[in-house]
Amino acid sequence: MNCIHVFSIVTNKQHWQAHAILIYKYPHNPNRVNRHHKSITMAALLFSLLALFLSHHPSTVSARCGTIDQGSTLQVLHVNSPCSPFRPKSLSWVNSGRTITQNPTYIVRVNIGTPPQQLLVALDTSNDAAWIPCTGCVGCSSSTFDPAKSSTFKPLPCGSPQCSQNVYDLKYKIQGAACGFNTTYGSSSISAGLVQDNITLATDSIRDYTFGCVQKTTGSSFPAQRLLGLGRGPLSLMNQSTSLYQSTFSYCLPGYKSTNFAGSLRLGPHSQPLRIKTTPLLRNPRRSSLYYVNLVSIRVGGRIVHIPPSAFAFDPNTGAGTIFDSGTVFTILVKPAYVAVRDEVRRRMHGAAVSSLGGFDTCYDGAAIVVPTITFMFTGMNVTLPQENFVIRSSGGSISCLAMAAAPEGSVNSGLNVIASFQQQNHRILIDGPSSKLGVAREACT
Repeated sequence: MNCIHVFSIVTNKQHWQAHAILIYKYPHNPNRVNRHHKSITMAALLFSLLALFLSHHPSTVSARCGTIDQGSTLQVLHVNSPCSPFRPKSLSWVNSGRTITQNPTYIVRVNIGTPPQQLLVALDTSNDAAWIPCTGCVGCSSSTFDPAKSSTFKPLPCGSPQCSQNVYDLKYKIQGAACGFNTTYGSSSISAGLVQDNITLATDSIRDYTFGCVQKTTGSSFPAQRLLGLGRGPLSLMNQSTSLYQSTFSYCLPGYKSTNFAGSLRLGPHSQPLRIKTTPLLRNPRRSSLYYVNLVSIRVGGRIVHIPPSAFAFDPNTGAGTIFDSGTVFTILVKPAYVAVRDEVRRRMHGAAVSSLGGFDTCYDGAAIVVPTITFMFTGMNVTLPQENFVIRSSGGSISCLAMAAAPEGSVNSGLNVIASFQQQNHRILIDGPSSKLGVAREACT
């Protein structure tokens, strides 16, 4: 019997039927704190439509699949990378490349226990907890962690500080001496025991790392069974390793032209870029694990578009504002901001026929979008995106779409702007906890 912590908010899946391309992971209840939920709602029609897209695709897999993690740097793979063991065997390389637009999951290697057992886990910058599938798990994959083979493994009792922390505004159900939790992740549900063991990332070791040992899972959402949380909460990697990494990390997500869809995760203050533009990080008590920044305006080409300041307003009472998130596919802007950007793009097309495709409402058949750049203007930092970060094209080049969307109105997320993974590709995103800053630098993430 366990004392079970029910992660109540994430059990409610939100459906963005009008925006099926988007993946949301944020609280259904705006009055709770430290709560995330991941909703994965993608229409079958959109799956087939997005199969049209991808500018380039490589024909071979390079030796970088054998890259060994070194120091405090880990290789980051897209889950459908040809280097990923999770890539379906039936996928051709071209189809694998196309499905990257449908799945925001990036994975890294971790070693757990003594002696170490290697597993692949998904990165999530807006989630705190880590969890992995353990031997005997019902519904988990064949690749699991075996606690019986680790001499340093230990379950946590209900009276432990980690268990009693009100990390997720939990509802407690005490049934025994061991600590556990129930949660949902996308369309999957998870039951896990809260445990500790040593974890090794590249060559760095962290003793007594607290994570969930998954005992049962249902549903099909990857990576429901395996996750490494990089958020800002007490059980996140950064807060469990402050003496080692000093609450600092950076990541670089590969673009679609990358041979193996492989980037990197750098942990700690060393080897971080010295010349990088930064903007202050903000803390929002309604969603305190998310990385908020202050977005001031948006420039399309050389013109700053007119957007009411309320579209970017940071509101600690509602959770409104702007965040960076690696686990959302395409950037989401609140409706007034998105409409202003979209209309300026359309204006520059001089009356060319516009169409919709899936969740994209600004597409052109037989015409290239002529806007050369879009610039997000933050406090103290401008980030200018080239076309590859905001235009998605068919493989033949005949269709071009603006790869952004409006936040759905009337929802708890209608005031939330999300700078997402497509727009982050080939940029190094730095989280500097001690200075409370977020940095962005252009980089070829290969």
